[in-house]
Amino acid sequence: MFNVILFQPEIPPNTGNIIRLCANSGARLHLIRPLGFEIDDKQLRRAGLDYHEYANMQVHDNLSACLRTLPQACYARCPHPNPPPGGAPKVGNPLSSKLDVELTQGTNVSLRELVATRRLFAFTTKGAHPYHEVAFQAGDAFLFGPESRGLPADILASLAPEQKLRLPMLPNNRSLNLANTVAVAVYEAWRQCGFKN
Repeated sequence: MFNVILFQPEIPPNTGNIIRLCANSGARLHLIRPLGFEIDDKQLRRAGLDYHEYANMQVHDNLSACLRTLPQACYARCPHPNPPPGGAPKVGNPLSSKLDVELTQGTNVSLRELVATRRLFAFTTKGAHPYHEVAFQAGDAFLFGPESRGLPADILASLAPEQKLRLPMLPNNRSLNLANTVAVAVYEAWRQCGFKN
């Protein structure tokens, strides 16, 4: 199904609602530390009810560690929103990024390379690409920033413009609630896939 990634979420009830959404839609939930709450937070449990038992949820130390758990895009069969020239980048040839991580083989790979080899879409008010114009596929990953500040500039810079999606809003409005945005994204992608499973 789909992967929902919450980068440093801050508000327990939002994450609780998203846990419930993921349990009911089959999406996998990834939380990126630091979290603004404890996993056993009372408000988190109240919003998520007992659905945390049915949700497939993982907590990661950073975004790079999370992306390494996601399947790589299959360039021969699956269109990718940002295919790198010549196919998938070679490990050991890092692009410039201050977010380099160490792989188990001891080879550095940058966040930009990890992003380029996954079907990842960031939902951001700084995006210009309408979310409903993307042909979503099972396995796609949806990245959301913290409620108070959104995704950091260095993460947004690692994404191609067509990977930065925006939900329409009336002019002069700031943003939508995080849980509502995740629900719109997951259900649009699931609808496009014929509500399989």
